[in-house]
Amino acid sequence: MKKYDLLSISPIDGRYFEVCHGMAEHFSEYALIKNRVLVEVKWLIYLSDLKEIKNFPKLNSTSKNFLLKIHDNFSIKDAEKIKKLETTTKHDVKAVEYFIKDKIKSHPTLKKYSEYVHICCTSEDINNLAYAVMIKEGRVLLRSKIDSLNKSIRSSVKKYSKNIMISQTHGQVATPTTMGKEFLNFYSRLLLLSKEFLNINICGKFNGATGNYSSHSVTFPNVNWLKVNRKFVESFGIKENKYTTQIEPHDYICSLSNKLSHYNSVLLGFSQDIWLYISKNYFVQKNIKGEIGSSTMPHKINPINFENAEGNLGISNSLLRFFSEKLIISRLQRDLSDSTVLRNIGLSFSYSYLAYENIILGLKKLSLNKSALDEDLSNAWEVLAEPIQMIARKYNIANSYEILKKETRGKQVTQDIIKKIINLLNIPSSEKKLLFALTPKKYIGCSIKLCDDSK
Repeated sequence: MKKYDLLSISPIDGRYFEVCHGMAEHFSEYALIKNRVLVEVKWLIYLSDLKEIKNFPKLNSTSKNFLLKIHDNFSIKDAEKIKKLETTTKHDVKAVEYFIKDKIKSHPTLKKYSEYVHICCTSEDINNLAYAVMIKEGRVLLRSKIDSLNKSIRSSVKKYSKNIMISQTHGQVATPTTMGKEFLNFYSRLLLLSKEFLNINICGKFNGATGNYSSHSVTFPNVNWLKVNRKFVESFGIKENKYTTQIEPHDYICSLSNKLSHYNSVLLGFSQDIWLYISKNYFVQKNIKGEIGSSTMPHKINPINFENAEGNLGISNSLLRFFSEKLIISRLQRDLSDSTVLRNIGLSFSYSYLAYENIILGLKKLSLNKSALDEDLSNAWEVLAEPIQMIARKYNIANSYEILKKETRGKQVTQDIIKKIINLLNIPSSEKKLLFALTPKKYIGCSIKLCDDSK
């Protein structure tokens, strides 16, 4: 570990950097500055292609490539130059403008038109598109981990589809199910939520100081700016938000945050359930050589991956929920309270990413303890009170529920007791035969078929 990692305040940039370093490429200060440069140079190129703008000649491919390379070859040293400029300007976007102007000084054509850099732009035009690009790219990276996680849970559905277990409601014995069906319950929810998260449109605006194209309309009155700027925004692969104040109102970030936190909350429940199955000895964890569970109890293999995931999902969700509440509110046409908040979006994505990775790793360590499942099933004859009661109701036996309640509630129910109850019922012999053949292990309804039918 590098020395500066040990001095990091955020564990994302220190302890967990190895896992989350990919997010740094999209959400770091460097990434933000680089994307600002991208918006500025693309805007300059875009203006040169507008035939209505006579004062600024159409740039040839050499000039365009020169501009694009300012972004493509953007280095840490370049970012440091901009940060140095910012110490004077006290304005981060203006520092980017000055940096680009300095870069084009050496170009024979571009240097003549340096004042076209940032023309008709407000800082928020640059920033909102820069963040939109960051979020779009960050979501792609997060998607890869979401897809891997969903796939891992899906494989567990198939793997455990026929492994019968006793279920629990209110922490007490309930009707049997299969382990695969319990994984399926979570998988189906997570798949739907992840699709909804990935389908949310990322939005941007490029309409000036208060969203009215005012400087555009005065400076170049013969340009159809509503049409032109829509195409410019869409060139980044994002959807234009046409009606705004100075700022893009961040509604899409609210939607993303809400959907991702919903996905995370379901996953948090999944992590807690797996933790409980481990504690019940339904799952045994692999003994990793050299790994220590407790500093004083040598026998322990702790479910650390699921505990880590639970904690990191909680941190991510606390940020995401704050984003959804805060970012959609701004005083009048804008204030700057969103600026410092937006800088933390990468943290929420990173904590989620870290949690997903831990769950994937945790699932790989699990081995099903079939004997533990069978043992609990063999001691759960009381669960057959439900089907016996239903057959009794079918033949209109009075107080069916109350009869079964009297014989089973709060008691240690055995197979013999179940047989006794069946014999006392005034039902056809064929129905008695069916019930006599029933065991806790056979009372699983369509749980296996549900797993087989799931896609």
